[in-house]
Amino acid sequence: QVQLVESGGGLVQAGGSLRLSCAASGIALGINAMAWYRQAPGKQRELVAVIGSGGSTNYADSVKGRFTISRDNAKNTVYLQMNSLKPEDTAVYYCNVRLSTYWGQGTQVTVSS
Repeated sequence: QVQLVESGGGLVQAGGSLRLSCAASGIALGINAMAWYRQAPGKQRELVAVIGSGGSTNYADSVKGRFTISRDNAKNTVYLQMNSLKPEDTAVYYCNVRLSTYWGQGTQVTVSS
């Protein structure tokens, strides 16, 4: 049974930082591409960042230069380091095994102005 558990969300002031974690069980993250998505109230879920099985990364234009996706295969965990946070980054953040139906439960990120 595949489980993805996100953590690390919270309330932060604009300009601050947070690091989200996505711990997996039942699946080896190292051989899968992984993604972080986010969904703000009243908006569609959007792709934020992707890390390929080989370590290549891609980011939404809105977070380029501020967010960094990484993975620790030994810990079977994917991270999203978020710096210079803005109020518009407020959303529930989800991790996903890329192009699969495996999703975490989400973690709330709230950025105050």
